[in-house]
Amino acid sequence: MGNTATLTKLVIIGVGLIGGSFALALRNAGLVKHIVGIGRSQQNLHYALAHGIIDEIAIDLATALHNADMVLLAMPVGQTAHVMAQIATHLQANTIITDAGSTKQEIIAAARHLLPMQNRHHFVPGHPIAGTEESGAHAAQATLYASKHVILTPLPETSTDATEKVCQLWQACGAQVSIMSADEHDQVLAATSHLPHILAFTMMNHLRHNSSDLAHLLHFAGSGLRDFTRIASSSPEMWRDICLTNREILLQQIDKYLYELKLLRESLEKNDGNTLEEIFSQAQHARKKWLKNSH
Repeated sequence: MGNTATLTKLVIIGVGLIGGSFALALRNAGLVKHIVGIGRSQQNLHYALAHGIIDEIAIDLATALHNADMVLLAMPVGQTAHVMAQIATHLQANTIITDAGSTKQEIIAAARHLLPMQNRHHFVPGHPIAGTEESGAHAAQATLYASKHVILTPLPETSTDATEKVCQLWQACGAQVSIMSADEHDQVLAATSHLPHILAFTMMNHLRHNSSDLAHLLHFAGSGLRDFTRIASSSPEMWRDICLTNREILLQQIDKYLYELKLLRESLEKNDGNTLEEIFSQAQHARKKWLKNSH
């Protein structure tokens, strides 16, 4: 890779699972010299400092962003516009700005509204499709991105050099990088990530609302329910923001899912075993094919 992608100074805003893991992976790859952390929780930042995730806790934005090679925005997507507004006046012309948000169109709209053109030339929206249900710096791990997908959705005005550099850094973290439009990204993620999270949260609430003794009910739950609802342990704040920033597309996905549920309900109501089995067979086949192709 040479020295082209080496960062002298990396600023991470939101040193949690995603931002912290990016820092650790780049440090392990020997591609970053100094990492500055910014965040809401001093306790979290002090943990990150004590455990070598960052080298410095930012005193203020102006100092943190001075001579920064790259800024990674890794806080909940609902805060992105607010943070962009705060950093806009302190960014230098050649600082690369990238993010790790799970939705892209709204973040790009915020960037176009808040960042000067010279900074938009160096703005590379991104989304690492990796994570656990844990959050905070204590959850960060250097290998989080190994063999995981990262999607970049550069703007028409984003320089190819900036995109290439962000691509190289994610690859150095072990990730497989794809480039697509923000619209395609938001459609794909609504179906494969945002809707499943909503379903997991909803299933836990369904059980909670329909049992007078939830602990007794769950005592008999098998690994299927545990697997299905694992992602309901994720951050409610983060998922609130993701849902609201991808609202229109997610509403369409919910309607399509309700249609599938309605078909299944009708088969059950009609005592139609053949159709039920056909629905389950198609789903089983689709999943087997997916797992076969993903190896």
